[in-house]
Amino acid sequence: MDMPLDAGADTEDDALVARFAAGDAAAAQMLAARHAPRVLALARGMLRDEAEAEDVTQEAMLRLWRGAAQWRAGDAALSTWLHRVAANLCIDRLRRRRRMSGDAPPDMADAAPSALERLAAADRSAALHAALEHLPDRQREALILRHFAEMSTPEIAARLALSVGAVESLISRARRALTRALAPRRADLGYHDMGTEE
Repeated sequence: MDMPLDAGADTEDDALVARFAAGDAAAAQMLAARHAPRVLALARGMLRDEAEAEDVTQEAMLRLWRGAAQWRAGDAALSTWLHRVAANLCIDRLRRRRRMSGDAPPDMADAAPSALERLAAADRSAALHAALEHLPDRQREALILRHFAEMSTPEIAARLALSVGAVESLISRARRALTRALAPRRADLGYHDMGTEE
């Protein structure tokens, strides 16, 4: 659960980033408490690996700390920026897994079935997330928040400053686009539609 924050202006993301850039370590703690759990949930969902998910979360937050002085308030929601950074970091890792899976292991005869299953799962994930990258930004963000960060539709609406109906429409269009993009490989990937339940 996210740590509850005071409603004052200083607790707004842009204000907290500015405070951190000015040397306020407490602002960094508040931002981490507010956003790191969602980033971690996203990375867990995409990577299915706890250690890698924690690495991605740390890297995403480090990128925020390194860029705090250049952060321009109002350009983008910090939560959206962090989710995009984390999703891209996850996609990079999935692509590396896929490249590594193309290298023949030294002794295939001794390879355990579970290892082969993990490679196949990595290939499916890489294909899915490559398709996600081709979605329009808003569709991708809404779908990632729904299915990987496991946020409810009202939570997504609040996070993206959209109506619930607009979020439902974005998610529906994103699902259809993914289905079309992955259709040629459905049988091979074992891909199934993301559910429509909310």
